[in-house]
Amino acid sequence: MIYFNETHQLVRQTVSSFVTRHILPYINEWEEANEIPREIYQIAGQAGILGIGYPEKWGGNGENDLFLKVAASEELMRSTSGGLVAGLGSIDIALPPVVNWGSTELKEKVVPEVIAGNKIMALAITEPSGGSDVANLQTRAIKKDGHYLVNGSKTFITSGIRADYYTVAVRTGGTGHGGISLLLIEKGTPGFRVGRKLNKMGWWASDTAELFFDDCKVPASHLIGAENTGFIAIMANFLKERLSLAIMAYMTAQLAFEASMEYVKQRQAFGRPIGKFQVNRHKLVDMATQTELARQYTYHAAALIEEGKNPIKEVSMAKNFATDTADFVTYEAVQLFGGMGYMRETVVERLYRDARILSIGGGTKEIMKEIIAKQMGL
Repeated sequence: MIYFNETHQLVRQTVSSFVTRHILPYINEWEEANEIPREIYQIAGQAGILGIGYPEKWGGNGENDLFLKVAASEELMRSTSGGLVAGLGSIDIALPPVVNWGSTELKEKVVPEVIAGNKIMALAITEPSGGSDVANLQTRAIKKDGHYLVNGSKTFITSGIRADYYTVAVRTGGTGHGGISLLLIEKGTPGFRVGRKLNKMGWWASDTAELFFDDCKVPASHLIGAENTGFIAIMANFLKERLSLAIMAYMTAQLAFEASMEYVKQRQAFGRPIGKFQVNRHKLVDMATQTELARQYTYHAAALIEEGKNPIKEVSMAKNFATDTADFVTYEAVQLFGGMGYMRETVVERLYRDARILSIGGGTKEIMKEIIAKQMGL
């Protein structure tokens, strides 16, 4: 099946040029610095990359075509940095609730500036007391005199240090998923504090933060959607977030495979290239096979979304298979590189580190299996 047309290829070329010109010459430096320049968001905004999939009236490209996002995501991963992609990609997990359920006032305030790259946005759901168990989040928001008073904390928040706007999940009602709402909270709001920058195994180029709310006073007009309906918005958001993680995973595998193919032709052992040894050829065959299967099944899941379906099972399967593939292929890539694979100067070392978060973020592999089991009627 053909998933990409001429328009998709034009987007691919635009993003490829952006990566080649503005990212690849500097990405090693940014990785070691544990951050990317804020200006890169503006450059991505000016190139139209941040606006893919968003309404034209707010500065987006106006195209409701998921495969435009798939093409762009694949090319962004050519940066070789999952952290950079996660940082730029925080828009796609934080902004959709505002676009889909926010008031006109909120949209006018937030959406154009974020799409332009002038402002950065983060999604704040995970808490120290629990990650994937969203229905039991503890951060509380009590409505009083036209405001919400928010108390609680969040952790592992991508773009949390530098974000200007935060889409924050809070408890406005009783226990369980029925008592959750979403609030837009701005940096600088009294009672809101950004904590320390967290040091991570991988995704070095993305900033990750703890957030603290101590009687944080948020205007009631910053409620996103109706009160106590936030869980629905979060779940709707998860579908595309998990698809994005599957794309990151098979592209991580693809990059590790390509680096390995190049290396085994150059590296000599016992008088011949190591790619001539059967054990290594078979490794590369397995790496290529699993990567291609992960890519094609993810395309299938994306096509189901495009058809207007709600492929919860298929997206969860795609995420699990693609992240398993990323783990397998990056492991074998490091093994093929030998000692050089353990050096920070080789791309496979970074890909190996970056791959590990993919089966954790957006819902762990174990949670995905529970979701799949439910969809199977188990």
